[in-house]
Amino acid sequence: MVAKLEGDEKRRALDTLTGWDEARDGDAIQKTFQFKDFTQAFGWMTSAAILAEKADHHPEWFNVYNKVEVTLTTHDVGGLSDRDIALAKQFDAIK
Repeated sequence: MVAKLEGDEKRRALDTLTGWDEARDGDAIQKTFQFKDFTQAFGWMTSAAILAEKADHHPEWFNVYNKVEVTLTTHDVGGLSDRDIALAKQFDAIK
């Protein structure tokens, strides 16, 4: 079962990420990825979508030209979970 990250456990998990900021009063994390152009941004989104589908954990995102704003949260627990941290790391790895 997935559990909501809170307190020190949440802080330690966030410390393992680079460039991700807390959002929604700490119940989500957010990062903006920037690319050379729209084609690279869309290509990254396609790769990220495949990872998200495999993890059965889907981001909220917004794309304008060469930028992709990503928000991760686990709706089932009402906040952050290890699933968000793991997917954030996967997204960073394909950038």
